[in-house]
Amino acid sequence: MNWRPDYSAHAAFVAPARNTSALWRFFLGLFVAVVAYVALNELYFQTVYGLAGSAAPSLHGDLLKGATPQAMYLLLFSFGTMTMAVVVTVRIVHRRSAGSLFGLPGRLWPSFRAVSGAMLLLGVALAVLPPWSMGGELTPNLPLSRWLLLLPLSLLAVLVQVSAEEIVFRGYVQQQLAARFNSPLIWMVLPSALFAAGHYLPAEAGENALMVALWAGVFGVLMADLTARSGSLGPAIAVHLWNNISAILIVSLPDDLSGLALYLTPFSMDDAAALRSWLPVDFALMLVSWLAARLAIRR
Repeated sequence: MNWRPDYSAHAAFVAPARNTSALWRFFLGLFVAVVAYVALNELYFQTVYGLAGSAAPSLHGDLLKGATPQAMYLLLFSFGTMTMAVVVTVRIVHRRSAGSLFGLPGRLWPSFRAVSGAMLLLGVALAVLPPWSMGGELTPNLPLSRWLLLLPLSLLAVLVQVSAEEIVFRGYVQQQLAARFNSPLIWMVLPSALFAAGHYLPAEAGENALMVALWAGVFGVLMADLTARSGSLGPAIAVHLWNNISAILIVSLPDDLSGLALYLTPFSMDDAAALRSWLPVDFALMLVSWLAARLAIRR
């Protein structure tokens, strides 16, 4: 029996990057992307604060915690500047279209749709399983009527956020490294390590910061695997989207990005023991989601 993963579609995913795969160009691209992102992000928030006028100090406090729907929308849509920065990079440094970052057009939407269906079925299955808890009762946050009214815009905002991260890490970085190196230990692990580093937040996560970063790193590896199997970002965007819908729109931590959540967890980010006890469950859910996505794209 052959246990090697079928990454035959990955060659087509990587093909647009091969003509400009020199390492100096990749590092130049990273530099350009970072500079463009910082500049665009600064312009975005300065414009926001300028429009807020005298309410800017209060808005700044809300943005730090994502405490209100308005703050969450501003934070999530700000990830559009990340996408714009990568678009500038591939056009100027690599002389290829932004669309090439998404992979095979004929597989992008079908795989996204199939994996989204699998994630919805998995969510329903988890909801009807024998009762489970997060160590206490969930606290209602937004009223259901308001949550439903905001839901279409909320879904779009989360889609913008997750798409930006997938375009950067599984799109640009994975493509450019795979165009230069054949080993998955490079094109799969290195982007995931960068993804993990971006989620290492000791000021927010405290003593669990390393575990949270490890979770992000493993998630990155699994999304890289789905991308290589499908030849597009469709599955990775779908899994990432439904994961973040669950964590941002359905049940959120009370002191971190809670402005759009229907419910709040019985523990906060400061409760290190409770958060640490929940992380293994989160790891298990991540692995189950990956397996469900794999089955969805095999059909």
